[in-house]
Amino acid sequence: MPSFFSAPRRRLRRLPVFALYGEGRAGTLRMLHIESIDSRSRLYNWEIDVHVHHGLHQLLWLRLGSVDALLDETRIEASGPVALAIPPGVAHAFRFARHPQGYVFTFDAALLAERDDAQTGAALGTLFAAPAALPLPAGDAATERLHALWQALHAEAQAPAAQAAGPVALWLGRSVVWQLAQRRAHADERPRTQSRHALYTRWLVLVEQHYTEHWPITRYADELGLSAERLNRLVRAETGMSAQQLVHERLVREACRLLMYVQAPVSQLAFDLGFNDPAYFSRFFRRHTGLAPAAYRQKL
Repeated sequence: MPSFFSAPRRRLRRLPVFALYGEGRAGTLRMLHIESIDSRSRLYNWEIDVHVHHGLHQLLWLRLGSVDALLDETRIEASGPVALAIPPGVAHAFRFARHPQGYVFTFDAALLAERDDAQTGAALGTLFAAPAALPLPAGDAATERLHALWQALHAEAQAPAAQAAGPVALWLGRSVVWQLAQRRAHADERPRTQSRHALYTRWLVLVEQHYTEHWPITRYADELGLSAERLNRLVRAETGMSAQQLVHERLVREACRLLMYVQAPVSQLAFDLGFNDPAYFSRFFRRHTGLAPAAYRQKL
């Protein structure tokens, strides 16, 4: 079957959703999983076709080799050492040169941040603010220390299941996230408190889990133990948008992905996104993009 690299305009009936590529959806989001890039990609002739992970964050660490990556609509060509940060819900695909050396870390942010909300939440908010490729200098001492953390995390994952998400694995996973977050930190020097970071990260996780259910903002606020006014202040301080605007932006982003990758009728996509009335979805989409869904799809 051709991949999106060999046939970039091919559309699927549905955008595949996996916990781990090729293995179906997660039964639970409470997971920490790390594997070598080679172990899975060689099963698919070094090409991982376009898919998403809902509610799960993913880091790819390529120490040696090269990758042609698709992150939403952005094509990235990179050689190791490089890290790719893939937030939940981002459509992505990879084509590797044969026998790449590195790891893929897939995890639930809430599990990783348990009992360490402030610092881990801050790092997650920085690292996964948007899909990104983070090149690192080859042979640099800091790069080698980071690679050693990846190796230790992978070794810990080989332990019995009871320990695979134990305190050592959690500490190592947090350390990897923290190290990579420092690489992105200089891009945004706005002062932020750690507690605000933690709340904002929890908010993003909730949005990712429930945006197609069209929760009112008051329900999100209740889940976080906040008033709607405080939630709006929090989100506006981080993004410049209101909480409702951010949820709508997430819906529009998903609608654009589906229109690009999925060949189902617009009415079906509207229902998939939680809209009961396709006509209302079309008006919603036009209001935010300036185009009707069919016109947007035709432009691609």
